[in-house]
Amino acid sequence: MALRFVWPLGRTARAAPAAEVAPAAEANLLRAAREDPQQLLARLNTSADGLSGLQAQLRLTRLGPNQIAREQPVSWFKQLLATFRNPLVALLAAMAALSLLSGDRKAALIIGTMILFSVSLRFSQEYRSLRAAEGLRRLVHTTATVLRHDPHQDITPGLAADLGLQLEGATAGPQEIPIEQLVPGDEVRLAAGDMIPADVRLLQSKDLFVSQAALSGESLPVQKQAQLPQAQWQLTNPLELETLCFLGTNVVSGSATAVVVETGERTCLGSLAQSVSGQRSRTSFDRGISEVSLLLVRFMLVMAPAVFVINGVSKGNWGEAFFFALSVAVGLTPEMLPMIVTANLSRGAIAMARQKVIVKNIDAIQNLGAMDILCTDKTGTLTQDRIVLKLHLDAAGQDCAEVLELAYLNSYHQSGLKSLLDVAVLAHGDLQDSLQVDRTFSKIDEIPFDFLRRRLSVVVEEANHHHELICKGAVEEVLAVCQQLRLDDQTLALGPEQRQQVLDLNARLNNDGLRVIAVAYKEVPLRQGRYGVADECELTLVGLIAFLDPPKDSAAAALRQLAQQRVEVKVLTGDNAVIARKTCLDVGLEVRGVLLGAEIAAADEATLLQQVETTTIFAKLVPLQKARIIALLRQRGHVVGFMGDGINDAPALREADLGLSVDTAVDIAKESADIVLLEKDLQVLSAGVLEGRRTFGNMTKYIKMGTSSAFGNMFSMLGASIFLPFLPMLPVQILLNNLLYDFSQTGIPFDHVDPDYLEIPRQWKLADIRRFMITIGPISSLFDYATFALMWFVFSAQTIERQSLFQTGWFVESLLTQTLIVYIIRTPRLPFFQSNPAPIMAAISVVVIAIGTALPFSPLAPALGFVPLPAAYFGWLAAILFCYACLTQLVKTWFVRRYGYN
Repeated sequence: MALRFVWPLGRTARAAPAAEVAPAAEANLLRAAREDPQQLLARLNTSADGLSGLQAQLRLTRLGPNQIAREQPVSWFKQLLATFRNPLVALLAAMAALSLLSGDRKAALIIGTMILFSVSLRFSQEYRSLRAAEGLRRLVHTTATVLRHDPHQDITPGLAADLGLQLEGATAGPQEIPIEQLVPGDEVRLAAGDMIPADVRLLQSKDLFVSQAALSGESLPVQKQAQLPQAQWQLTNPLELETLCFLGTNVVSGSATAVVVETGERTCLGSLAQSVSGQRSRTSFDRGISEVSLLLVRFMLVMAPAVFVINGVSKGNWGEAFFFALSVAVGLTPEMLPMIVTANLSRGAIAMARQKVIVKNIDAIQNLGAMDILCTDKTGTLTQDRIVLKLHLDAAGQDCAEVLELAYLNSYHQSGLKSLLDVAVLAHGDLQDSLQVDRTFSKIDEIPFDFLRRRLSVVVEEANHHHELICKGAVEEVLAVCQQLRLDDQTLALGPEQRQQVLDLNARLNNDGLRVIAVAYKEVPLRQGRYGVADECELTLVGLIAFLDPPKDSAAAALRQLAQQRVEVKVLTGDNAVIARKTCLDVGLEVRGVLLGAEIAAADEATLLQQVETTTIFAKLVPLQKARIIALLRQRGHVVGFMGDGINDAPALREADLGLSVDTAVDIAKESADIVLLEKDLQVLSAGVLEGRRTFGNMTKYIKMGTSSAFGNMFSMLGASIFLPFLPMLPVQILLNNLLYDFSQTGIPFDHVDPDYLEIPRQWKLADIRRFMITIGPISSLFDYATFALMWFVFSAQTIERQSLFQTGWFVESLLTQTLIVYIIRTPRLPFFQSNPAPIMAAISVVVIAIGTALPFSPLAPALGFVPLPAAYFGWLAAILFCYACLTQLVKTWFVRRYGYN
């Protein structure tokens, strides 16, 4: 997805630099901002009813899709070429060319075969991984509401066929279309929670506030309006103009109608994205992989020159020493690490898709496995997300039909994003007929909801007689603007005693697990002009409506699963603490502490840093407080996931290590998330946590094997170069050994992971990798030297004439030890008896061992410098392998007891 509120810059878009707009696009935006709406529509060759279907399709063909610069999926041919462009292939190709020039055609043929085999293997893994990841991202869509008029009136079927256009299924009026299909001249409707789908000029607006931090870095929402203030006529920065909204920003509150001025790379965000496309901020996992690669490269940079000099000086053949040093360098280079990592991540993403978890950012899988705190709202995760209107009461707690009628009128006429509470109110559809809503009431204006007022008002005209402002919202906030109350058909003064009576009723309903909304109104004489927040005053409280969101049946079991996985759940909600505590108790979530938004606002940073650790429920929060809590938890060293689906969740989704949303979420929440759940269920998330840890576990197996093997080989090569009168292994043998070993590791992504490994969060720890490498690596050198002694003293491979026997013996021993030792390293348990590998991994290992053992006896042996090994060798080899496995198991067991197994 191009708009993750991260765009190509990376994980979060906080504090972005102000976008620099291309000169032509900037001039067009400035002109549109100052132009009369009718003149602008005429210039864009559109109308108040939007474009026709033909106009839109022709413009889309001419201007291209509404997409900003990003990493586009490449064709298979380009991917194949990219696979050839890597240092390993270049080095092998150079060696093949040198071999060919020196007259050694067999060596050139073998190395060429190795190149094709290596490239084919890597290409198949990476191409399938990229295609799978791209397919998963396409499952999450962002749409825009656009007006299209009489789509086919200006085109005949014959012309449509000539132009290659599709006429089927098009309809006039408002339509939901993918944002990629928007074109200049399209008229779009915006409401709270919407992403701004392009750079647009407002035609109409109502209390519109937009968050444009992604472009300007402003932390607070900015007001937008359809009429450009006189003071802004001289401004030259489009971002400062109130009549313009920009791609990549989002509507915080209010509503609007706008016309699209610029799309795609001609937008402000597109201009910025073109200069940074392809860049992404590095996660801790990215840094860890780089650190391991750099560690092995450092070994190579030390080892290759040392081996070159030692062999050149001691043996006098500098050409042979050079090729040997190059081969050693290849053996120490982690050339298969990117492929193994990519294959693991893509396999994890595909496995999670089967669990109805869509991974938008494939690197997020590792964070899912590392997550130790999950912050979530209670609605839909702990509860059924199926809100039912249970009670409609007056201030005395008695049933009151007038409360329900006014609430219905409010919900019916509001134009913004309808909440689940509105849906529950509108479920009383019989009121539409009894109140004759369409004939008796006409909407005059609306004062949209925002998270500071926590209320919403609509103004309706009743039978051309008067205006009626109907307000509903949080109890405390509605009471703050009320001066009277209705009780028993009487209007009474709302004094301190009556206020407390209402608050006590609210508290009793909250204790029963009900969410309560207050409803108030006032009559206003017929008048002209707009209504605003200042009109929400001197209201008359009519009563309360109470909703029940029953606990989700699966929530208790899911919370137990997460607790077993050592993932602590914290509830971050805008609701009150009483309801949140009751819900938590109903689903079995232990409440260790409760912190309110007002207390968070008053607390200093040091105090709050301690409180977030011991608090379970954070209630009455505003959006930025959710993000602040997550930032503090991360500051304490936790890997934090946040699950949200509302407008107010976007800042927290961006702040978290792992942003989680659901397919039914508002646009901004889906775009801000790394992972999208197709079901809002913690059990689905629990399964995803296990898959994340399984993926991480399999990647670390290869890393541990690669680092410890390279560390051991360093000592073996140095010793052999110093003491032997010939090369311990020919360059082509080293390369073949390395290729076969890498092939044996391609089964790791399919391997099993021990159940106890999945029980706790797994974070990247380079110190553990380094410690493991230093502990296990030298063991392989010990048995390499045992093999040297075996070939030297037992089989008398002591002279240059018998060097082929020595080299063949070490080739087979080295390949088998590297291939088999992964079965000991892959688990802290006793391999094969307490932990079994995946069949495909075992099968690949058997194939590699069979090839390595058979090569000295094959027709290829002379070309590779091999000779047949004596039968006695294999008895000694079995003894070496057995002792190596036993010693490695003993050392590993000691290591796990002392340092653990990450």
